Amino acid sequence: MNGHLTNGVVNGTSYERVQIINDEKQFMPELTPEMERWGLHNAGFDYNIVAVFGSQSTGKSTLLNRLFGTNFDVMDESRRQQTTKGIWVCRAKGMNTMVMDVEGTDGRERGEDQDFERKSALFSLASSEVLLVNLWEHQVGLYQGANMGLLKTVFEVNLGLFGKKTADGRNQRTLLLFVIRDHIGTTPLANLQATLTADMLKIWDALSKPPELQDRQLSDYFDLSFAALPHKILVPDKFEAEVHELRKRFSDKSREDYVFKPTYHKRIPADGVAFYMEGIWEQVQSNKDLDLPTQQELLAQFRCDEISTAALTEFAEQAKPQKKPIESGKVVDGLGSMMRAWRSGAIARYDRDASRYHQGVYKRKRADLVGVLDSTLSSLFLGQLKNLHKACLVQFKTAMLEGMRGEGYSFAEIVSATQERCEKRFLEGAQEALVEGTEWSYDEELELLREEVRHVADQCRKDETKKMVNLIERNFKKQISEPVEVSLNKPESDMWDTVLKVFRGTLDKAEASYLVKAKSFNCTDEENETSLASLRRRAWLALRSKVDEQTTDAAFLTKLRAYFEERFRYDEHGVPRVWRPADDIDGLFKNARDQTLELIPIYSKIQPIDPALDFTLPSEEADSLSETDYFDFPATRIIFTETKILDLMSRFRREADAYYVEAKRSTVSSVAQIPYWIYGLMVVLGWNEAMAVLFNPLYFTMLLVLAGAAYVIVQLGMVGPLFQVARTVGNEIKRQATERLREHFSQPLPQPVRAQPMKGDEVERELREVKAEPM
Repeated sequence: MNGHLTNGVVNGTSYERVQIINDEKQFMPELTPEMERWGLHNAGFDYNIVAVFGSQSTGKSTLLNRLFGTNFDVMDESRRQQTTKGIWVCRAKGMNTMVMDVEGTDGRERGEDQDFERKSALFSLASSEVLLVNLWEHQVGLYQGANMGLLKTVFEVNLGLFGKKTADGRNQRTLLLFVIRDHIGTTPLANLQATLTADMLKIWDALSKPPELQDRQLSDYFDLSFAALPHKILVPDKFEAEVHELRKRFSDKSREDYVFKPTYHKRIPADGVAFYMEGIWEQVQSNKDLDLPTQQELLAQFRCDEISTAALTEFAEQAKPQKKPIESGKVVDGLGSMMRAWRSGAIARYDRDASRYHQGVYKRKRADLVGVLDSTLSSLFLGQLKNLHKACLVQFKTAMLEGMRGEGYSFAEIVSATQERCEKRFLEGAQEALVEGTEWSYDEELELLREEVRHVADQCRKDETKKMVNLIERNFKKQISEPVEVSLNKPESDMWDTVLKVFRGTLDKAEASYLVKAKSFNCTDEENETSLASLRRRAWLALRSKVDEQTTDAAFLTKLRAYFEERFRYDEHGVPRVWRPADDIDGLFKNARDQTLELIPIYSKIQPIDPALDFTLPSEEADSLSETDYFDFPATRIIFTETKILDLMSRFRREADAYYVEAKRSTVSSVAQIPYWIYGLMVVLGWNEAMAVLFNPLYFTMLLVLAGAAYVIVQLGMVGPLFQVARTVGNEIKRQATERLREHFSQPLPQPVRAQPMKGDEVERELREVKAEPM
């Protein structure tokens, strides 16, 4: 039947089928003249191509004849032998459709020669718009039975040959219509559909795709559709009815499930179809991916896989005990020698048993085995490096802390020596873990270790620098505390000059101390500048803290009060004044008050008289050493704001007025003295009573006893304790009497009104009364 034409008559319409590819894999030239006889040669794009794919003797030809009215040869069911050989084409009845009947797969006639099966399947898939996949219901879920292995190979090669986009920028799409034969209904079509869809997606995901098509999905090239047909022999009526219904999907363009959609058309004019198919067959024939291996290669693949598996099993048993220690973070001693022994042993066992087989397969499988061995050992090697890295870093930190515990150490020398020991240990362990024949490297891990060591060293240097700055700051506070306190307690116009002199001198010593110690830390100039700037800020803030301590409201008013009293209540020799009516109290008071008020503006801002002593710092953000908020230097020089100055002046004036009132009252009390003649009158009038006491023995004795007792009490220093006892007894008597009266009247006694200190307005009122009194 090679290349010959066969006539067929179907319902009065006669078409000739033609064989385009014979069973010897040759493309036949009869398609072009036959298309002219079919009336399709000038159809342009108004035609379609459908092919069938499936196992031998599953009724493919019968299905095509029922669906499209073709006259392909069908199988003699009593003999169960191959009917279709090669690939045949016939025009469908009543449709501009070319139908391809493809030789079945898995036939006993070809046996193990599956080359034609693969090539014919790839050809029909690449040239048709719709590919009917014919299979029995019981084949659903099978791999070989449903031709899934063949489909995988065909998909893979089709993607490489025809997977690129067409000239108009679209993918060549094909509809895969699965026709499930002998469907008895026990398993719903939806379940069968889900199984086949999952199998197709699994096949697609397992494909070896070209690099540029790695992200392509099955839906980019294929659409899946499904149909089920009842048993042809057991229920022939239902079978014919379902076939008739299925035919409508190919003929009725108004149906939603119409299969010949424009997206599936290859866009080849009808007069060029024969040349197009011939070109596809040439590409299929020349593709080496469809070639089957020889029996020798198959045997070599099988045996080499077995030998490789046995070697890997033994290797895995040897490596297993060392995985847990590595995963738990331990450094395994001698791991490199063990890995080299495991690897060489596995390779030697494979070479001994597999080298006798096909050399190409042997070498390919050996490379695969070495790849698996190196992959497994690589995880151990990387784990060993990671654990070694951690151990060395911990050792470095411990050695750094121990080295910095003593006094007078050199930080730079400690870092250098410790880092050298750390890297030496890592290099020894990493080199021991290397395996010959691999491309492993520890350079990246070593560089990472060095970076972390530098980070730890930098952090230690920062910590030590911070401690050093803190120590210098504490010493600075101690050194300026007393001088600043003395200067602020003796206010003068050049008070801040004195304070800043002490501050600058102490700060210079602190900076010199820092620079001496910083040399051993191997600090950079930039780090020294940063630390010195921080030290200056902290020193200034320490000064300001001490100033704030001395200028709190209570402390500052005390200073003003002391300064005022020194000028108002004491003369120029430091002798307390006893006020007399003739003294110029008003003038002295005004001078002392004005001089004291002049101190408040001096205290309000740190401003030296000598410009050379002025101290400035840049305002900037906080840093890790200072641990302060935004540093605003001009604001730190302000001690009292304008509002605070007015408040302090007001409060001081009220206190000064109280001193003035006290002074005025003392002059009034000195004026109101008893006249001297009164004392003479008291002697004349009390002469008889005195004589009565002196000449009466009883009264005189009592007087002597009282005088002696008084003398003894004074000599023994018991006057104070005696008064204290008397006061305590009096208070107790008063308390007891109060409780008895409260119990008697059951009414609480009114609480005595406590004397309140004079307020500002009371002082002013008293001041006016004092001024109004006659002197």
